[in-house]
Amino acid sequence: MKNILNNKNICVSSAKNFRLKDFKPDYRNGLKGETQIKEELTGYKDKISGLQEKLFAQDRYSILVILQAIDSAGKDSCIKHVLSGVNPQGCHVVSFKQPSKEELDHDFIWRTYKNLPERGKIGVFNRSYYEEVLITKVHRELIPGQHIPGIDSIKAIDKKFWENRYRAINEMERHLVKNGTIIIKIFLNLSKDEQKNRFIERIDNPKKQWKFSYADLQERKLWSKYQEAYEDMIRETSTSHAPWYVVPADDQWISRAILGEILVETLESLNLSYPKLSPEEKKLLVTAREELLGE
Repeated sequence: MKNILNNKNICVSSAKNFRLKDFKPDYRNGLKGETQIKEELTGYKDKISGLQEKLFAQDRYSILVILQAIDSAGKDSCIKHVLSGVNPQGCHVVSFKQPSKEELDHDFIWRTYKNLPERGKIGVFNRSYYEEVLITKVHRELIPGQHIPGIDSIKAIDKKFWENRYRAINEMERHLVKNGTIIIKIFLNLSKDEQKNRFIERIDNPKKQWKFSYADLQERKLWSKYQEAYEDMIRETSTSHAPWYVVPADDQWISRAILGEILVETLESLNLSYPKLSPEEKKLLVTAREELLGE
């Protein structure tokens, strides 16, 4: 899977002319067998585990992975398979559902900002502040309930409103990057046909029925509107310091392996290392060892 990140079918290096239809949900980069893909993922997981220990020990950077996708695209399984080897103390996952009353009484970024990973840790957002330019853009009736000054009805929501939200996100992410938080933004690109297959599988499998909600089917009817919202989101917020990766999601093992590679390349780019001890600290280690052996 070498050089997959440099391929135009994965990383949005230039968002100006971005079109979601140019990114194929079934893209495989020449990989065919599931066994080969799993071997690639295993190698990435081992590397991530070792690099995460250095990240934690160095205590200088943090990694924020943002996963956005339509229902059934595989966000949960991606997290499970890619980060299964990471020390739990150095990683935390936060899932964002419908905002609470307390969260609605703050600005739209607040509930996610307070869950950002500390230095030395990997944080994963299963959905994020980007919901506020996705779900709320498709369901604009939700906006007046956020008690924003001047937005008392849907009619008050204009183009400038969304431009301000995109700008707020870009400025916040720029601030985070300057202060040591590396942001990896993943859009799991699932086709409508594959979503249908996964919904049917959930309905037919007693062990997966709990995952399906009839409301998911109602949202599916708004597929075109969601695709347009995702396209706008990526076009307006893919930047040099925090680009979007449009990851093919029709094959879940492919998307997992790609996320694994992205994490490895990101961590390796930081030139992580264990803290170096001063001569005085090294002397104390020798003294401590001698004392322990002398007990």
